[in-house]
Amino acid sequence: MRVEHARMHAKHRGHEAMHAEMVLILIATLVVAQLLLVQWKQRHPRSYNMVTLFQMWVVPLYFTVKLHWWRFLVIWILFSAVTAFVTFRATRKPLVQTTPRLVYKWFLLIYKISYATGIVGYMAVMFTLFGLNLLFKIKPEDAMDFGISLLFYGLYYGVLERDFAEMCADYMASTIGWYSDSTSSASAAGALWERSRHVLTAKRRW
Repeated sequence: MRVEHARMHAKHRGHEAMHAEMVLILIATLVVAQLLLVQWKQRHPRSYNMVTLFQMWVVPLYFTVKLHWWRFLVIWILFSAVTAFVTFRATRKPLVQTTPRLVYKWFLLIYKISYATGIVGYMAVMFTLFGLNLLFKIKPEDAMDFGISLLFYGLYYGVLERDFAEMCADYMASTIGWYSDSTSSASAAGALWERSRHVLTAKRRW
């Protein structure tokens, strides 16, 4: 064993320096990539948002099919189908009068569901950490899996819904003339959401 250990050290002699170089290269790559991403986001925010949104929307589909997560796949298909329809309506010119209300109601619904799902998942994780799951005779691993799954669903679809809502609001604000070079997309989108909320509230009161 000593001879084999000495042979192994002799064979891998000098690899420590190579491993240190690999770590330094990895750190430098991460730093440079982060700087490039920040510059990209500052100089071309629309293309940055579109690319990151597309990746966040499509990349999980590969792992879902590969790992056979059928429940996530079904929810993803339903969310994608309705969101694609809403996004299609929001990008049409001329803009239909009922489209802002449709966009507002759909993404508000997804926001509420994502928020509630995340809260329930967080509570399930905390109850498991404090051992309250034993009162209901639930195994800790099952309770933790349930809580983490709900947290993931809430965070994933919450972030995805937010990005799609911003994109649709940007398109609609640009279509109806509330967006110009001197007006930020956020302010135009905020005005559009505010008007849609007032219209929906007035309709409910009527």
